[in-house]
Amino acid sequence: MLYREALNLALDEMMEKDETVVVLGEDVGFYGGNYRVTEGLYAKYGERRVIDTPIAENSIVGTAIGMALGGLRPVAEIMTANFAMLAMDQIVNSMSKLRYMSGGKLLLPMVVRMPQGVVKQLASQHSQSLESMFACVPGIRVFTASDCITAYHGLKTAIMLDDPVIFLEHTLLYFEKFEFSKDSFYNPFKARVLKEGKDLTIFSYLKMVHDVMKVVTQIENTLNISVEVIDVGPLNPLDLETLTNSVKKTKRFVIVEENPKHGGFGATILSAVLEETFYNLDAPPLRIAGEDTPIPYNRKLELLAIPTPEKIYSKIVKWGKENGL
Repeated sequence: MLYREALNLALDEMMEKDETVVVLGEDVGFYGGNYRVTEGLYAKYGERRVIDTPIAENSIVGTAIGMALGGLRPVAEIMTANFAMLAMDQIVNSMSKLRYMSGGKLLLPMVVRMPQGVVKQLASQHSQSLESMFACVPGIRVFTASDCITAYHGLKTAIMLDDPVIFLEHTLLYFEKFEFSKDSFYNPFKARVLKEGKDLTIFSYLKMVHDVMKVVTQIENTLNISVEVIDVGPLNPLDLETLTNSVKKTKRFVIVEENPKHGGFGATILSAVLEETFYNLDAPPLRIAGEDTPIPYNRKLELLAIPTPEKIYSKIVKWGKENGL
C-alpha cells in the first residue's frame, strides 16, 4: 500500500466510525489534499466534515482547538511543517496548555498532521525538519510515521486520544509502497525493533529509517557484526525503555537523523540514553545528522547537507573501526 493511502484509510475509518471526527486544512476537500491524503473524503462525508480553509495556518489550528473544546475530534492538516511556524502561537500557547491550565477539565482531542523533511530541490523554506521544536513543548504528544503500519495505526490512535497530537509525516514517503496489514500490531507509544542485532544499535525515524535499512547489511558485512535497527517512533513521550534495553545489550549506539545536528532531536535521544547506559557502553555514541545550514536548492549541495545511505555507511564503518568493531 502507498503511505498516503494508509493515512487516507485511517482517516476514512475513523470518520465512518465517529461522526465527531472532522478534517480541515488547505485544499483537503474538493482537491483531495496536496499529497492526496484526503482524496475521496469530501465526496463521501461532505463539506461540513471535510473543510477547506483559507491559507491561514494560525487560524486552522485555532479553529481546530475551538472544535476540540466544543466536542469534536478535528484533524487539522498543515501543508508542510515549514508553514506550521505561522501556527506556533496556537500550538505552543493554547493547544499544549489548555488541558493543564484547566486542571484536566478541558479535553483537546485533536491532531495536527503535517509532512516535513528534505524533498528534492524545494530549497530552504520548504525543506526543514522541525521535530525538535514540537517535541520540546510539554503538553503535546509527537508521533512520527515512517511506513504504512505506523501511518495507519498511529493516526487512528492519535485521533482517539483526548490529548493534542502533532503527527509528523515525511514528504518523500507519500508515494512509497510498504507492506501493510490492518492486523499488524503497533503501539504508537513504543519504539519498534525493525531488525535485531547484538553488536550495535542504530536509532532513527521517518525517512532516515529506510536509508539506514538500505545499508545495514553492507555495514554488517564490512565490520563483521550484527546490527540492531530501531525506529524511534514517538518523540514525545520518548520510549526510553526500548531504546536503553537495546543499548544495554549491544553496548554501542548510533543515531541517524535528517535535521541539523545543532539542536537536533538526536541530542535528546543521546542524552536520555546516555544517562541510563553510560556504564554499559564500550564506545562513545555517534550522531549522523544534517549539516548546520539552510537546505540549498542545488541538488548536489542539497545532498551534501543531509545524510545519505552512502554517508551513513561510511561514517558508521569509520567510527566502528576506530572503536574496536
